[in-house]
Amino acid sequence: MFETHSYDDPTVLPASARNFWSFMETNSAAAVMKAVCPAEWADIVDVLSSYRLDPQYWLQAGGNRGDIAKQIDAEFAERGWAETRLDLATTGILVSRDGKKIGELPPVYQEGYLVDNFRNRVVLDVEWNAKDGNLDRDLASYRSWFEAGVISAGVIITKDRLSLLGLARRLWAGYQLTLPEDQRNPRLPIDLATSTVTAFDKAQLRVRRGVMGTCPVLIVAATDRTWNGQPYT
Repeated sequence: MFETHSYDDPTVLPASARNFWSFMETNSAAAVMKAVCPAEWADIVDVLSSYRLDPQYWLQAGGNRGDIAKQIDAEFAERGWAETRLDLATTGILVSRDGKKIGELPPVYQEGYLVDNFRNRVVLDVEWNAKDGNLDRDLASYRSWFEAGVISAGVIITKDRLSLLGLARRLWAGYQLTLPEDQRNPRLPIDLATSTVTAFDKAQLRVRRGVMGTCPVLIVAATDRTWNGQPYT
């Protein structure tokens, strides 16, 4: 696994995005996308520069997708990205010594899965609160698509669970102080203690195992710095 830090270059990722999220990448994924998929990279930078976590939506129970994933997907949909299934069909072509086609082998068909966002040669999944096994599926698929020449890079947006757990506790405690004592509930409305759902540390673990092969991959994680600064009310 070749871990790089091209996202630290302000000419690749400006501070307006870099300072509000945490990152991990392989094979200079950010620089690769900027160079070979500039329009798609501009969309990613734009979303990371403008999207901020709003406690009114974030501190709400919402299952695997929830409001946050839907909001981020909507940002990309507005920029022309779409939920897409990528399938591969490989055909073996038989050629004689003198270069003439003499036949074909039966095609091998590989059914993919619906990626959350696809445009041109970049796939982007928002893995906010799904089972962490989704990360294995994502990275293995990115690998096969990259090796087949279908994509140039893959991106996963997730959360830094421990950072957001600390923020959630502070926001929730502040909110409880606004309530009458008999209505206070110290228990968070969302579960950030569970370690079996998609999160930054889970993605890092799989990337370091090399699940994605040689595919350039960028992992983006929301942290307490992604918060919009507003209280929960």
